[in-house]
Amino acid sequence: MILKGLQDKFKVKSGLKYLQEEMEKPPLAVERDKGITSIGCIVDVDNFPKADRFYDLIEEFSLRPNAIKIIGYKRDFDKNSPFAIQMFSDKDLGWKGDIENGYVLEFLGREYDLLINYYQEDNLLMKLLSVKTPARLKVGFSSLDPKLNDLILNTPFKDFDEFKEELKKYLTVLNEL
Repeated sequence: MILKGLQDKFKVKSGLKYLQEEMEKPPLAVERDKGITSIGCIVDVDNFPKADRFYDLIEEFSLRPNAIKIIGYKRDFDKNSPFAIQMFSDKDLGWKGDIENGYVLEFLGREYDLLINYYQEDNLLMKLLSVKTPARLKVGFSSLDPKLNDLILNTPFKDFDEFKEELKKYLTVLNEL
């Protein structure tokens, strides 16, 4: 048990080192046409349990039905619990910043026009996933490190409707919609 605790501590230290290195590098350019056709969402399900609300963006932005991919983070996640979205947890942290979860690998296998980082806590796993996800435009909250996001919205975390309206407004200004 003590050995497991030490191993977890070193995995976190290794993940933090990887995250620091990745945030110092310039972001990789994703070569995609202007306009939003695919959206990835990283959602803190512990603090925002209605992650399926992101499917509202399909209608709001006139996207095709499979244009949104949502992955949820839950601190303690039982794989047998039923969730409508794919999940990952602290148990999935591997060495050198890897997240050892099939759903995460599937999420990272796609390129996105827009990545929504819908979390406010300074969480290593969600930040690692944000850094690793190939996206042309990244959107999040002001409470996070500004290096993570290209567009920072200052809306209440629990008010998804206001977030959606602000996002639509800024994407329209940027000629993305």
